Amino acid sequence: MLSDFFRINLPYGLARNEKGEWMAFNREYKPLGFNTTETSTDARTLKGNSRELPLFSLFFGLTNRFIQEITEYDESAVNRDEQGNIHRFWLYNDSTNPMNQPDKDNEYWSIYWKKLEKIARLNVHHNTRW
Repeated sequence: MLSDFFRINLPYGLARNEKGEWMAFNREYKPLGFNTTETSTDARTLKGNSRELPLFSLFFGLTNRFIQEITEYDESAVNRDEQGNIHRFWLYNDSTNPMNQPDKDNEYWSIYWKKLEKIARLNVHHNTRW
């Protein structure tokens, strides 16, 4: 079981489905984020959307090349399908996990935030099912 905010609530990586949509997942490979127009902080309401899990979004520009740049061309940071397309990638590993570093001003935080910033700038195609 995860024990801190970072591992539970921040992306460990992203995974692509057969439609080319992406889902961010935490350290336990559980999906992150709702992409809905509903506005509620009531857990009972959000639980009603669990049938839509996992939550995938179509991000424009999240290409193999973009992912290779994000992962600094580290093939151990990606999984590829039979056609050679990246279908899952990780933003850090055990040795580059910012939470595992004793110095709170470590460079791994900066590297992680830069990766998130690049991904955050991508536009998303909103799914009409919401």
